[in-house]
Amino acid sequence: MHENETAVPPPGVSFVMPVLNERAYLEHAVASVLEQELDGPAELVLALGPSTDGTTELAHQLAAEDDRIRLVGNPAAHIPVGLNAAIRASRYSTIIRVDAHSELSPGYAARALLTLQRTGAANVGGVMRADGRSPFQKAVARLYNSPVGLGGGAYHSGNQEGEAESAYLGVMRRDVLDEVGLFDESVRRGEDWELNLRIRQAGHRVWFDPALSVTYWPRESWLRLARQFNATGAWRGELVRRFGRRNGIRYFAPPALVVLIALALVVAALQLTGALTGLVSAIASLVYLPLAAYVALVLAVALTPGGGSVRQRLWTLLVLPTMHVSWGLGFLGGVLRGARDTVDASRLGTRNTPLP
Repeated sequence: MHENETAVPPPGVSFVMPVLNERAYLEHAVASVLEQELDGPAELVLALGPSTDGTTELAHQLAAEDDRIRLVGNPAAHIPVGLNAAIRASRYSTIIRVDAHSELSPGYAARALLTLQRTGAANVGGVMRADGRSPFQKAVARLYNSPVGLGGGAYHSGNQEGEAESAYLGVMRRDVLDEVGLFDESVRRGEDWELNLRIRQAGHRVWFDPALSVTYWPRESWLRLARQFNATGAWRGELVRRFGRRNGIRYFAPPALVVLIALALVVAALQLTGALTGLVSAIASLVYLPLAAYVALVLAVALTPGGGSVRQRLWTLLVLPTMHVSWGLGFLGGVLRGARDTVDASRLGTRNTPLP
């Protein structure tokens, strides 16, 4: 057993961040961590995957410039593996998970520590506030922040403080992490939800504080977005295989949409070939009604006030069904055959444009 798991860590904060092909975002993410004002000691442990875009070199440069940054390897490139490596290498009693695609708001860590102490929770999270630079990324961000886009989880659009099912990123007590066994390295996506399930099953509380805010930068292209959501859906399907109805009902909406689309295509083909006629055809045509309602919903989301520029609204027409269908297809595959070795290919071999 690692020495950090047998000795009581001293007071302080260890930020842990898995990193893979994030050269365009890493410097901003690291700066938002190092700028957090805390009374006690702090460190940032980066778990470096095998990046191909210069991320590793940048990480070494940043570590050379600030001794609060420490580096560990994550050759497998899997997020929970990297998180566990960083946690095991960490030195302090509070673990704050951070992400290279995210930026912490000023005062985030100090507020989270106060919330941990005030509530007695084991894990505290806040709101993921997605943002974008290009019209495409802005369209994705708007849908991330909408219940229509990602199903209404508290950390996307909640404003009521209280106990929660899971926490975005998470500010965690190290002793509880050691008690429940850190992240499950066999869960490649949805690892936060699975960890928080074990935390709650162990009798601890997970807490949502809407005063905590993290800026998240979504994927920059349609293909990367589709790959990301397909992988996430596949692992949610795997979690349904493992944990059944402990998964919220909202996770079943995208696969239901995919099934409806498949049924509609079958009905349309049978009608066009004359295999379905008369009353049977009329009854079968009812499958088009929920799809027509869905199309109306997509149009309404794109046209509502706050939808942004014309280009952003046009992207919304494509992005919203892409998110739902990609996720739903992945989910069905994950339920039927398991996620197996599905990875988020949107993070591999990226060529990002640096942020201003």
